[in-house]
Amino acid sequence: MSEDKEKQIQEETNASPEAPADEKKWYSLRVISGKERKIKERIEMEIERSGWSEFITQVLVPTEKVYKIRSGKKVISERNILPGYILIEANPSMLSGEIIQAIANIPNVIHFLGRNNPIPMRPAEANRMLGKVDESQEAGEAMIEPFIVGETVKIIDGPFSEFVGDIQEVNEEKKKLKVIVKIFGRGTEVELNFMQVEKTS
Repeated sequence: MSEDKEKQIQEETNASPEAPADEKKWYSLRVISGKERKIKERIEMEIERSGWSEFITQVLVPTEKVYKIRSGKKVISERNILPGYILIEANPSMLSGEIIQAIANIPNVIHFLGRNNPIPMRPAEANRMLGKVDESQEAGEAMIEPFIVGETVKIIDGPFSEFVGDIQEVNEEKKKLKVIVKIFGRGTEVELNFMQVEKTS
C-alpha cells in the first residue's frame, strides 16, 4: 500500500468524531475452509494466553442464519458468508510481527491478507460484512432452499392438508405463498405460510 494511501486512511480515521474507538481496524485472515470455528477458538486461546486482548478486540467468523423446512419444521443452521476467512479486529499500531507470526503459525491458518504486513479492510467493506451478520441476527433467518414460482408443493397443514399445488406467488418478506390447488378439477388460489407446505421433490 502506498504511503499516500496509508496517510489518507489515517486521516479518514482521525477525521471521525469517534477517533479513539475507530483506531481499530478489521483484517482478513485466510484459513482452510471448514476449519474456521476451530481456528477462531485457537486464536482466542492464544489472545488469552498471551494477554493480547488489549489490542485484538474481536475474532469473527462471519455467518448468517439460514433454515430449511423439513416435515413442516424449521431447521435452523448457520452458514459462513465468507468461507475460508476469519475477520480480526485489531489496533494497527500494536499488530507487531511477533503477533502476526504467532497467529500465522496456528494450524490451518494460511496467512493474513497482506501476509507479514496485514492490509486492513476498508471501513465500507468491513461495515458491509458486519452489517450482513447483524442483519441476519435481527431479521431472523434466510431460507437456504427458497420456494420458486411454478414449483409444486404439498400442503401439510390447514384445511387443504394433503393437497398438492403449484406456487403462483412468493412473498419472502411475509413468508407467505399463493398456491393454485386443484379442487374438483378447478384451480383454486390458496394463501399459505411457508410452514404449511413442503417441497415435493
